[in-house]
Amino acid sequence: MEFVQPIRDKKQINAMKKILKATNLRDYCLFTVGINSGLRISDLLKLKMSDVVDKNSNIKARIYIREKKTNKVKDFPISAAASMALKEYFDEREDYSYEEPLFICRKQHAGKASLQRDQAYKVINNAAKSIGIKDRIGTHTLRKTFGYHAYQSGVDITLIQKLLNHTTPNTTLRYIGITQDDMDDVYLKLNL
Repeated sequence: MEFVQPIRDKKQINAMKKILKATNLRDYCLFTVGINSGLRISDLLKLKMSDVVDKNSNIKARIYIREKKTNKVKDFPISAAASMALKEYFDEREDYSYEEPLFICRKQHAGKASLQRDQAYKVINNAAKSIGIKDRIGTHTLRKTFGYHAYQSGVDITLIQKLLNHTTPNTTLRYIGITQDDMDDVYLKLNL
C-alpha cells in the first residue's frame, strides 16, 4: 500500500465535492461521509442503510458500528454536511431495502453488492486528478483529511489520536501529514 496524503486545502475539498456531485451522488456521498467521519475505507464500504437511516427512512443522528480492523465499537454523530449528502443520495436512490449496502456497486450481480475498495480508489483518485491535486491520493485520504482538518481547527492531538484509534500522538501527527514545514511555521509565525 502506498503512502497517501490528506487533502489540506479546503478549496480542493469543495472542488472535489462539486466534481463528484456532478458525476455521481453515491461517490459524492462516499467522499463527504468519509471526510466527515474518519472511518477507515473498510468500515465506510461495509455500512448498510440501517446504519444511517431508521425504519421510517429518516437519517439517524449517530452511526454505531464495530470497526473491522480493531473490533472496537465506534459511535459518533453524523455531521450536518454528511447528513445533507446522505439525504441527496437517498432522494436519488429512492427505492432501497433497509439491510442493503449504503454504497452499492453499479454493476449488480446477484442482488445489490457493496462498492469495492478498488472502485472507491478510482473514484477518489480520478476526482483528485481532475482538479489538479498532485499529491498521492487514495481511499485512506478520506480518513487522513478528517484528522488533518480536525487538527488544523484546534482539536487537541490526543483527542484525534483517540478518534483514529492510534497508540501515540506522534503516530497521529505522522499519519495526518504534519510535516517539518508545518512545525517550522510555528516558529516563523509566532514572533512574540
